[in-house]
Amino acid sequence: MVFDYSRELSQDILCVDVKSFYASVECIERGLHPLKTMLVVMSNAENSGGLILAASPRAKKGLGISNVSRKWEIPPHPDLLIVPPRMNFYIEKNTEINDIFRKYVSDEDLHIYSIDESFVSVRSSLKLFKRKNAYDMARMIQYHIYKKTGLYVTIGIGDNMLLAKLALDNEAKYNADFIAEWRYKDVPKTIWKIKNMTDMWGIGERTEKRLKHLGIKSVYDLAHSNFYHLRESFGLIGEQLYASSWGIDRSNIREPYRPLEKSYGNSQILTKDYVNRQEIKIVIREMAEQVATRIRKHHCQTGCVTLSVGYSRNTEERGFSRQMKVPVTSNSKKLVQYCFELFTKYYDGQAVRNIGITYSNLTYTSHIQLDLFEDPSQQIANEKLDLLVDRIRDKYGFQSLVHASSLLEGATAINRSSLIGGHAGGMEGIQ
Repeated sequence: MVFDYSRELSQDILCVDVKSFYASVECIERGLHPLKTMLVVMSNAENSGGLILAASPRAKKGLGISNVSRKWEIPPHPDLLIVPPRMNFYIEKNTEINDIFRKYVSDEDLHIYSIDESFVSVRSSLKLFKRKNAYDMARMIQYHIYKKTGLYVTIGIGDNMLLAKLALDNEAKYNADFIAEWRYKDVPKTIWKIKNMTDMWGIGERTEKRLKHLGIKSVYDLAHSNFYHLRESFGLIGEQLYASSWGIDRSNIREPYRPLEKSYGNSQILTKDYVNRQEIKIVIREMAEQVATRIRKHHCQTGCVTLSVGYSRNTEERGFSRQMKVPVTSNSKKLVQYCFELFTKYYDGQAVRNIGITYSNLTYTSHIQLDLFEDPSQQIANEKLDLLVDRIRDKYGFQSLVHASSLLEGATAINRSSLIGGHAGGMEGIQ
């Protein structure tokens, strides 16, 4: 099976990524060059398990670290700057950059993918700004962002969002001008030449492993595999993988993607190894209730609870992730108990360093789904209590109403309630 590119939608899509966003912002605020300074943004730097959220290009190259390295993995270096995250500040910078995009395109031609990456459709703007092609427009936007913010951006250009993203990830960041253009006609010498399958958008290590079991060891192999065997093994995902290997992406930037299955969750890396079972349960209770608040806010209930517990790096085992089907509910007390059941069943006493809780199989409703085996009046009372707590915290802040256990040793909810995205949001002093 092959694709006829003449029948596919061809656009001028830019995938724009701010190079080492957090680290670059911190460099500029200190009057330092973002590409020549050795700097990392680290959360919980006071602990040995501090996590690097961003590293400048020079820090990555000189120290051999990545954005997911730990403090203990960083080799000592006299020129290295370690700074705390300032999430509110990064959000402000992100807004500033998105406002620049809006000077060139309408909102419907802008898709904000993450805090440091956006897709921009520019074909309808070329004539207005007297640009000959998408590359010229990319250079214009790139220069505007640099002059206004001092930040360097890399840009992938493609006929669709997939090609633009692949051009960004696999070539743009290595080019002198930080721009790469991948079109349908270039697929044999671009996509099919991608060295590692995990460098393809949408292929992780698990999918790569499954593909290799089918004898598919490269993107080229994927594009020339038996489409029907692939669909039989992977279902609809197999069809998508095959299409992607040919550079096909029929999503429209003007029609935001809405996932069929959604879940709500929360995870955190603890500031120390937790070995006390009761302290671990305090954190689980806090997180289970926080996620319960989120699903109630979105008028939904969950039918599946997942608890993930990661062990300390000093233990041989990695931890566990287990889920259980539950009667549909959004009640905090019940969800806490379900999480406790999973913890009690699968926890084997190891030192814990990270915890995650996810609620899936969601049902969207504004009504209470009663359990036939429990007192209806008590269920209604519990629902009203949850909603009352939600309203109080929403109006006066999380700390206005907390469990007494959140004041005990090991609790994290009060401290985390002031964070943004799990990290400090304030404007701490520049180091």
